[in-house]
Amino acid sequence: MMLTPFRIFALLAAFTMPCAGAAPFALADPAAPPVIVHDGGKTLELAAGFLRHDLHAVAGVDAATTTDLSACPRVCVVIGTTASPLVRGLARQSGIDLGQLAGQWERYVRVAVQDGRGRRILLVAGSDPRGAVYGVVDLSRELGVSAWEWWADVTPSRNLHPEVDGALRLSAAPSVQYRGIFLNDEDWGLQPWAAARDPAGDIGPATYARIFELMWRLKANLIWPAMHDSTKPFFQIAGNARTAADYAIVVGTSHAEPMMRNNVREWDTRKNGPFNFFVNRAAMADYWRRRVDDVKDGENVYSVGLRGVHDSAMEGAATLQQALDATQAAIGLQRDILAQSLGRPAAGVPQALTLYKEVLDVYNAGLRVPDDVTLIWPDDNYGYLHQLSNADERRRVGGAGIYYHISYWGRPHDYLWLGTTHPALIRDQLQRAWATGARKLWVVNVGDIKPAEYLMQYFLDSAFDARQLDQDPARHLAAWSTVQFGPELGANVARVLGDYYDLAWERRPEFMGFGQVEPITPNRRTDYMASGGEEGVRRLERYEALAAEADELARHVPAERHDAYVELVRYPVHGAANLNARILKLDLAAEAARQGRPSAQRLVDEARRAHAAIVAETAAFGRLAGGKWRGIMDMAPRRLPVFAEPVWPAYAADAGAGCGIVYSYPYSADADRLAFVKGKPGIQIVTLSAHGARVAEWSVGNGARGVTTATQAGNLEAGNGFEQRIAIRYDGSDNPALTLRCDGRDVHLNLHLDPPRAAGVPGEHAHIVSIAAGSAMANPDWELQPGLGSSGRSLRARLNLHVREPEDVGKIEPLTYAFDTMSDGGATLRLVALPEHPLAGNGRVRVAYRFDGGPVDVADYGTTGRSDEWKRNVLSNTAVRTMALARLKPGRHTIQVYALDPGVVLDRIDVVLDGAPALYGPPPGMKVR
Repeated sequence: MMLTPFRIFALLAAFTMPCAGAAPFALADPAAPPVIVHDGGKTLELAAGFLRHDLHAVAGVDAATTTDLSACPRVCVVIGTTASPLVRGLARQSGIDLGQLAGQWERYVRVAVQDGRGRRILLVAGSDPRGAVYGVVDLSRELGVSAWEWWADVTPSRNLHPEVDGALRLSAAPSVQYRGIFLNDEDWGLQPWAAARDPAGDIGPATYARIFELMWRLKANLIWPAMHDSTKPFFQIAGNARTAADYAIVVGTSHAEPMMRNNVREWDTRKNGPFNFFVNRAAMADYWRRRVDDVKDGENVYSVGLRGVHDSAMEGAATLQQALDATQAAIGLQRDILAQSLGRPAAGVPQALTLYKEVLDVYNAGLRVPDDVTLIWPDDNYGYLHQLSNADERRRVGGAGIYYHISYWGRPHDYLWLGTTHPALIRDQLQRAWATGARKLWVVNVGDIKPAEYLMQYFLDSAFDARQLDQDPARHLAAWSTVQFGPELGANVARVLGDYYDLAWERRPEFMGFGQVEPITPNRRTDYMASGGEEGVRRLERYEALAAEADELARHVPAERHDAYVELVRYPVHGAANLNARILKLDLAAEAARQGRPSAQRLVDEARRAHAAIVAETAAFGRLAGGKWRGIMDMAPRRLPVFAEPVWPAYAADAGAGCGIVYSYPYSADADRLAFVKGKPGIQIVTLSAHGARVAEWSVGNGARGVTTATQAGNLEAGNGFEQRIAIRYDGSDNPALTLRCDGRDVHLNLHLDPPRAAGVPGEHAHIVSIAAGSAMANPDWELQPGLGSSGRSLRARLNLHVREPEDVGKIEPLTYAFDTMSDGGATLRLVALPEHPLAGNGRVRVAYRFDGGPVDVADYGTTGRSDEWKRNVLSNTAVRTMALARLKPGRHTIQVYALDPGVVLDRIDVVLDGAPALYGPPPGMKVR
């Protein structure tokens, strides 16, 4: 046997005093099964069981657990806190300094030591119980166990000889002190699923134990329990609070639940009177006091403030001033209750005020919040933080935090089914929170947990280690995908999921009905049809390619990860693709009938099959893992119109004759032509149709020059709706020509060449010029936000930028964009930004701009409350400001953009000329991710 430096060290150690720092440390030697020794508290007992489970899953060994170190003969893992005699004694014998953990929050020391009896010991010493737990979690991660081992069936890969690093390590402190999840809108998934499995018949201790274990694996420490009317309140189910304490999980309550109360199910108007602080203060105070008395021995963050019974405005307040005065008084009363019940000053009790919806208006009207209360800044429910701390607020003792949604029920439309918030947006928003000092508490609304697994982890990983936010979010997604599916598949899985988020960025699947809720409106024709349908077809092609790639990857996923792949990748990808197909193909069918094309009924049939696929795949989801997930996935939460099976129309057979060409944009100046740029190779699409419901053969005719087709021949028949899309490739030469021979007759294509463009300068395509913001030269006022926006190349005005005014533009270095046009006529300049809110309450969201050296104009993207404009913005992830150009002459033009306010995100600049198609998304020709 070769004597490596490590083995020499180990041999010497057997004959010397106890020593530290041996590495690596074998955790599952078949000849010496490890013994897990813990310090006796319930939390560390659970942590020992956690590690025992993972060792068995990875290596098949059965590690014993004990509180007695003498019961470990050879290989020991010792888990405890610095307050434990077990840990202190071992550290003293081994010369390990635990002083660096004194007074620390959730940190640990880990090191391999060897004692005088020859035992190999891996010590995990936490500054507190959660610190020790996170030491175990990191061990588990090194063993290769995913955080989603149970919640998404990511079965660990077998490793009969697992080793971990035994060198001395001190873990970093968490970036954010309280990192949590809010279980919300659980009515269609988590609650009915738990009710069918948990002995409590609801989201009870068995379910919360699984949730808390997941939180351990994600290093989260705060829970806002499920609180809808469908669910029995957390503190009314025996064992829930005890389970939280056992897992060392901090309990809080949502923005609508002050003083640990679930008003929806716990406030009885018949017994207690109205939930009205103006007329029923004593009853409300008693109600709060009783709960605080019941939970005072737990570790809690108490929500303070006052709203209605359930996510509604305060009862009884007729004016903003009345609401302010009542909130001020309620907080004072609540703090008195806390001080009296807990026997210490309120300033020493963790409290938070979530400035959600109308409470933010009350706060901005002058509410005086005690300095030790943490201010929780919410997003607008669609992923854009409404407001963050100004310079004065950053000095508050209680600090600040955020409440963020990756799932939402409410106006203007729910997104409860699939997890589709773009990781690049999450990064942008968390960077804002971090930069403005909101570092005390981050909580994310995760809905039913599934299928928002990745987004939940990205949020919590960033909360624990804010350095995650320094890198392109695509790197985190790639690393996560590799953990779940291995290095062979990780990059490809990440690419599929990246495309999935990109498509949802343009329009979430749940928003594809183009309706709204509260009140609920019916589906309407999508805006993807405004150009005649080509934009909808291209979106469908992207989804079809994505679903096909997901299916191809599935063939290579190991059998033990099949269920995980369906849960984390295939089901959400297919669900989004099929909902888009059902909606867009019905719209395309109606458009085809309107245009007199033969494919209408085929499109209806395909839409029907897409709906059936959603139904079938959701049912199959419930059969995964032996039926473990039956009932957790609902394809139609709240039964909104967007999910409903439509009335399937029937279209009469096409009564025309002969073959015809349909060009890309029937409702534009290019309705009768296929336009290329002279001298620039390119690809365009046409559709060849055969009328009269008769089969027609087609082929490329004689005399083609300068162009080729991707397909040389084909049949137009019932199976393809008597239509076929044909890609035409232009080689850049002069005078191209193409004739198709169809049903025995020639069909000539009208190929049009636009004037040549200057190299490297954007130009017209379909009478639109589109420029990605990130294509500008580097500028000290702006930073590239990779992955964000319609091209993934958005620019953000720096978060530390000092506010400027339009008259300051002479001192500001602008972003400069040059482009060429060939049309002569009217045009509209569109500055497309993200619908961000001001960083602070008194801020704005503005840029200045100048077109062709003209006067300086200001684009102010601020919106008011929940206005119609704000609703349009968040449903499309765009905020647009326009300037009409009465006449735009052909030639070179320039646009200059100046940063005025911090945090503005510029996505792209569009110049829409007369004759352009009306488009919903980014224009054709722009490089879309």
